[in-house]
Formats: sequence, structure tokens, C-alpha cells
Amino acid sequence: MNRGTVWAMRLLAVFAAAVLFVGCDGSASEFIETIEEADYQGGGGSPTAPEYRIDVTVTPNPEDRQFNVSLRLRQPRPLLRELSFRAPEPTYSDFSGDGDISRDGERVIWLPPRRGGTLSWTTTAQRERSNEAYDAYMTDEWAMFRGSDLMPPARTRSIEDAVSKTTLKFDLPKNWTSITEHPGTDNQYEVNNPDRRFDRPTGWMQVGRIGTRTEQIGSRKIRVTGPRDYGIHRMDMLAFLRWTMPETLRLFPAYPDLFTVFIAPAPMWRGGLSAPASIYLHESRPMISENGTSTLLHEMVHVGMSARAVDGADWIVEGMAEYYGLQILRRSGTISRERLDVALGKLAEWGNDAGPLCSSRSSGALTAKAAVLMHRLNREIDRKSDDRYSLDNVLRDLSNTGRRISVDDLATSVSSYIGEESSVLDSADLGDCKS
Repeated sequence: MNRGTVWAMRLLAVFAAAVLFVGCDGSASEFIETIEEADYQGGGGSPTAPEYRIDVTVTPNPEDRQFNVSLRLRQPRPLLRELSFRAPEPTYSDFSGDGDISRDGERVIWLPPRRGGTLSWTTTAQRERSNEAYDAYMTDEWAMFRGSDLMPPARTRSIEDAVSKTTLKFDLPKNWTSITEHPGTDNQYEVNNPDRRFDRPTGWMQVGRIGTRTEQIGSRKIRVTGPRDYGIHRMDMLAFLRWTMPETLRLFPAYPDLFTVFIAPAPMWRGGLSAPASIYLHESRPMISENGTSTLLHEMVHVGMSARAVDGADWIVEGMAEYYGLQILRRSGTISRERLDVALGKLAEWGNDAGPLCSSRSSGALTAKAAVLMHRLNREIDRKSDDRYSLDNVLRDLSNTGRRISVDDLATSVSSYIGEESSVLDSADLGDCKS
């Protein structure tokens, strides 16, 4: 068989495969793009993920208490085919742009042009949490919010292995500045999450007339930021973090390299809330409360754990956060052993009125009860392992797993260190947790 005949047969085989593919799938363009994908990755070498650009521009509108958001997609060929996210009205409204835009109930679906295009919308800047307390708010001077308030979690349909390269830019009024958990300068930030193929802005953010203080603590860059002219004690908090951060890093060696504490006044919610690499803290919250606990360290433990629980097991992550907030205070020498014992006693009193731990969501009393249970677990592990292990080992097992943790996860981890089932976790305090 001569060379020309061989090539003719190969071309015929490729043509037959293409016909078969279209016959099964009904889409010739998908087949063509699969071939382009193979060419783009360079055959048998190390594959390089095809990349499309997402540029998000945010313009605050203080007069209407809104953000105008514009997303620009640029791609060399149809890598991103569909973008959709839950965007209930009136929180998200006025969608417009290129390509095909549709709404299915609370979900907005965008089919962009082949080479990209622009999608724009408006989002409200004020999100009421409860009783006229907000977890996102805008005034004429500042705004406090999360990345998900600008752009909620998205579903994408794209060519296999395609990834986004995302930037976030703020177009701000005169004398306003911005700060986010993402690295960047001049109000423009690079958004990069290695665990996700589609990067979107996340974490706490602040824009307006704000003041920021920064400290290098070991290899970590720590920032405290908040609106000007509100008496926010940024330097006091940085000093507090210098005392406590080393113990935090011993518990969580993979703690974010850049960590930011965002502070805001009323009518923001009077508590603390965590997000990736950042926390929000109300300006009225003390660094250490009269009962010996610390809202700041509680939320920092949440950042270090990066853990969520299955339904009914929220008490695990909340109890860990409260207990290890106390442990960090004690281990750093910020409070004495006697003060720790007093704090645990007060938590025990508070938790006496709480119901079963496995409730739908952990309340303050349930968190107190869970923190005391964690203390009992720690003593049990110490005793039954002859001081070889502690609850610290369990904490690390449950941190950064990438999945929701359960009571079984907690019990399995504890048992692995004591060589038997935990008697503490078999107590009546857990109610129907094991059902």
C-alpha cells in the first residue's frame, strides 16, 4: 500500500469519526472545538489550560445606595459558553449586554457571543440581616460589603479545563479608596482562586473614605481597615494581633498570607463574620469581652479552619472557634490560666439553657455549650492518649477539607487518637446527633 493510499484512508477515518460524533451529539461545532482544544494544548506535552479574561468593573452609586456592575468577557474562541447565577429581584436588576440574556425565576442566564462581550447589572448596596442591622451597607462616605454582594456564586459551561483570568476594578468617587482580600493597587485587583476554574470576587470589601494600617507579622501581611473619623483603634488591634498571631499560625500553618480585618460602625450588624482571608468586626466589639472570649479570634479561627458543617452540625465549627479563641488567648499569654477557667465556667453557665447541640443553626448559648464540650474532648484525648495527642490534632483533621464536616467526622477523628469511641461524644448533650 503506497503512502498516498495510507493518508487517504486516515482522512476517511477522521471524516467518519466526525460524522459519527455529530450523529450522536447533534453538534458539529462541539467536535471542532474539541479538535482546537487538542491543538491548543500541544498534543502529548504538559497541557496548558485555555484561558479567557473576565474584567469586572464596579461603580458605587451612593445617592441610590447601589452598585453598578459591568462584566466584560474576552476570549480567543468560544471557551465560556454560558454563565448563570442566582440573582433575585430587586436585589439584582437591570441586566443588559451582548449575546442572549434570560431570566428563569431567580436565576439569570447569559449566553455570550463567541468572542466575548459585556454583561451589566445593578445590585443593592444594603442587605438587612435582622432588626435593622445590616451585613452590607452604604453611606455617602463609605460602603461595606462582600464580593458575593456584587456578583453571586456562578455556574459556568465552558470547554473542558478552560479557566478564567479575572480582574476587579473599582471606579470610585473623588477621595474614595478601596480595599479587598485580593492583591492589587490603584483600585484594581487580581482575583485568583486555584481551587476554582471560574474566579469571581470574594471576601469582605470596603470602599470610601477609609483608613488602613498594615503590619508584617512573620511571613503574613496583616491589615486593619475601617471608615475614617469613627475612632477605630487600628493600632491597638494590630498590637493585639502581634501577641496572638504566632499561636494562630501554630494551629493553622496554611493561614492566608494576606489577612484583613474590616471594621465598620452601626447600622452594620453588631458582631463578627468571617470570609476567605478576611473578617468583618463591628467597631463596638472589644478585642476581649468581659466574659474572657474574643469575637475577633473566634472569627480568625473560622478563617483558619475554612470549614462548614452539614445540617445540624454547625455547633462543631462554632464550638471549635469559640474554644480555640480562648486557647489562643491563653497560649499567647494574653490571659492567665485562672482567667481561662473563669471563662469556661461562664460559658458552661450560659450553655445550661441551650437545647440539643444538633440544631439547625448554632445560637450563642449552643456555641457556649459546644465550646465546653470541646474542652471536655481535649481533656479526654490528653488522658486516653497519655498526652501524645490533643484536640489540636482533631482541629487540623477537620480544617480545610473542602467538604462539609459531620458529627461522624468529628467522632472518627477523635477515635483515631484515643483508640476507642469517645465517651464525651456519647453523652446526653448531643441529643439525637447520632441518629
